[in-house]
Amino acid sequence: MLQPISREPGRSATSDRKHEIAQQRANLRARYQHTGSATRLLRSHSALVDQQLKLAWQRLAMPHSAALLAVGGYGRGELFPKSDVDLLILLPQPADDDLKRRLEELVGELWDLGLEVGHSVRTVAESLEQAEADVTVQTNLLEARLLRGDLALFRKFTQAIAQAIEPQDFCGKKLREQQLRHARFQDSAYNLEPNVKESPGGLRDLQNVLWISRSANLGNDWRDLVREAIITSAEARQLKRDLQLLQTLRIRLHYLAGRREDRLLFDYQTALAAELGFRDGPTRLASEQLMQRYYRVAKSVSQITAIVLQNLRTRIFPAAVSEPRAINSRFRTRNDLLEARDEQLFEDQPGAILESFLLLQQHPDLQGMSATTLRALWRARRRIDKAFCRDPLNRALFMAILRQPAGITRELRRMHQYGILGRYIPAFGRVVGQMQHDLFHMYTVDEHILKVLRNLRRFTVPDFNHEFPLASRLIAAFERPETLYLATLFHDIAKGRGGDHSALGAADARRFCQEHGLAAADTALVEWLVQNHLVMSATAQKSDLSDLGVIAAFAKCVGDNRHLVALYLLTIADIRGTSPKVWNAWKAKLLEDLFRATRRHLSGSVATVDSEVAARQADALAKLRLYGFSDDAHIALWRELDTSYFARHEAQEIAWHTRLLHYRVRPAKAVVKARLSPIGEGLQVMIYAPDREKLFARICAFFESISYNIVEARIYTTHHGYALDSFQVLDAAQKPAHYRDLIAYVEHELAQRLADSGPLPPPVSPRLSRQVKHFPMAPQVSIEPHEKREYQVLSLVAADWPGLLSRVARILAEHEVSVHTARINTLGQRAEDIFLITGNNLQDADRLLRLKEVLLAQLKA
Repeated sequence: MLQPISREPGRSATSDRKHEIAQQRANLRARYQHTGSATRLLRSHSALVDQQLKLAWQRLAMPHSAALLAVGGYGRGELFPKSDVDLLILLPQPADDDLKRRLEELVGELWDLGLEVGHSVRTVAESLEQAEADVTVQTNLLEARLLRGDLALFRKFTQAIAQAIEPQDFCGKKLREQQLRHARFQDSAYNLEPNVKESPGGLRDLQNVLWISRSANLGNDWRDLVREAIITSAEARQLKRDLQLLQTLRIRLHYLAGRREDRLLFDYQTALAAELGFRDGPTRLASEQLMQRYYRVAKSVSQITAIVLQNLRTRIFPAAVSEPRAINSRFRTRNDLLEARDEQLFEDQPGAILESFLLLQQHPDLQGMSATTLRALWRARRRIDKAFCRDPLNRALFMAILRQPAGITRELRRMHQYGILGRYIPAFGRVVGQMQHDLFHMYTVDEHILKVLRNLRRFTVPDFNHEFPLASRLIAAFERPETLYLATLFHDIAKGRGGDHSALGAADARRFCQEHGLAAADTALVEWLVQNHLVMSATAQKSDLSDLGVIAAFAKCVGDNRHLVALYLLTIADIRGTSPKVWNAWKAKLLEDLFRATRRHLSGSVATVDSEVAARQADALAKLRLYGFSDDAHIALWRELDTSYFARHEAQEIAWHTRLLHYRVRPAKAVVKARLSPIGEGLQVMIYAPDREKLFARICAFFESISYNIVEARIYTTHHGYALDSFQVLDAAQKPAHYRDLIAYVEHELAQRLADSGPLPPPVSPRLSRQVKHFPMAPQVSIEPHEKREYQVLSLVAADWPGLLSRVARILAEHEVSVHTARINTLGQRAEDIFLITGNNLQDADRLLRLKEVLLAQLKA
């Protein structure tokens, strides 16, 4: 009960009531912090608001013929701390002007009391019309509860709504609605900032089950569903435990955020973990432990609700039962579903568990498993123990699943959904729901692994050959592709253990392959792929691929064509499986260039620098002749270029530069030219100008100002002191561009900036993402001699933020350090940049140390 409080002098009655409600809410929060009972808080909060609404209705003398209804979540008595108070004001006929005024006064007072009201005013007929047009409205009204007013009108309303709901239509629409909602979250509960209400496995999935059962008069709560044999007592108990955690998280999110916030944002994960008693461990943060708990609950909800929804569909859509068709002595098909002939099959013959997934692959016309078979599978999953995993028959069945021509991704995902995959491969079970705070993985470890597998399998589908033509051709000719799938399953499986996850995972992979009878060569390949799955990406994105020594060293690492092809395919699939934002055309080009150069080397076509340069020059001249250039048009420019220029630029770039500069080898002002990048994404920009201090910094500052990311910079100085620089740039926002206008803008504005001899523009203040703020990474800076002794190699690893490269360029310029090449590798929100640099200060140990300290200080921003 609300306790009256004394009124302060000068305060209005409404102000007193608002203060009273706020105090009562604060008391509820304090009691909740003490007891931790989510159910009690939600009911108590609903009761508190009920009383205030009833008092306001009575105080304003609302007509007896009308009714005040609680709907939605508030209607079922679950009012979260910062959720809207959803109301329906039900009228016997449309409101006249006087009633409209009184209703406006009512709603205004409710807002004045601090109640966040979402309301509608309708007659019964209008409510029916809205419900028939929108299943969301229909759902909202399904849980209506009378607060005050005409009971007869309320009964008429509930009867009308019940009669208007056609269970089959309602069920179909709610299932479609859930499918679309899941699609908004990439059909995954394992995003790093999930929505505890809307994400797959969240509160909405549980509510959807009860809405569908209620519409068909099969029950209003889990006890009813147990009585109807739609759900077992054990499943109901598990769902209630899962519901408690989800409600707890949502309540605490509302309190922490001070508003309606249903997303487990990075901003709140650490505080939530502390409130729930999690503590940092040696290998995992408290927040990571909390999130793993959440992901496992979401997975449990998804598993059980899938079974329950299938049972509900069977009840609501009592299709004509077709005659079963035998598959073998253990399984049959009925109504396009796989069905165990005996509900005790999986308990009595556990090997049939893996066989069921194999049969779904071999019979693609099947839509899944029957409800009884799913439940039997769920109950029997604990039969997958050490003895099960050692059984040669089960090992053969698992390998048969990986060797099927189709359905591999679908069935491994299904095995994961029902807890089978993590029990068969215990190391995989340990990474289920494990977060990755490396600033570029968007998914948990298990979800990332399955996305990489999906990417590999996508290469095999003819309809998608246009996406990665080379990868599609390579995998089509790759013998025993199950080795790729095994390497995928194990490549990140050792994350979170401490130590080198590649080495630990390789040991797990070797043991698994040996136990599953793979040939020695295939076992060695899988182990090697897991151990080296990061090597090709690092080489392509951090090394100078025009350096024949780099190609030779990488070729020695891979050893033969089969290892090269396997690593190339796994690398593409792996990068694309980290986050939709990490992959781009520039990374694709680097990897393909490295693949082709290495393949030539392995085939015995070992080039020398001189032969490579001669070939590029000949190719460039041939391209120039296509434009009508004379045989000697290039001479004036080329005499100012040395071998390193031709070694580091492709023939098409050399020809492009020559076409633009052959008649103005010594311009007084900067020449800036841009074109659509040959890689098919972004721009390629050439700058040709008298060399001077801070030129690289000015260029970086310009691209920063237009929100373009530099992915590669090749800095070259001619014999006669001109900078001939080439930049590959990509739009940071990836928004559609009118390239003709953009190219004109870049050419004009950058030339104007370079003509300015004044000081550099002030650096942009860094705007850190929420993930970087709450899970900062320690920056790393190293400066080491290059194998070609005239250079030093500057390596930076840091959290990425707008203006990072520009700030680094500014620091290098201030320390009189020249940049010759820059390889800018952005992985989500993590930057891994490599620079070839020179400068007298690099030879002095004290100045070199000072440079490192300054860079580290700036990268911590």
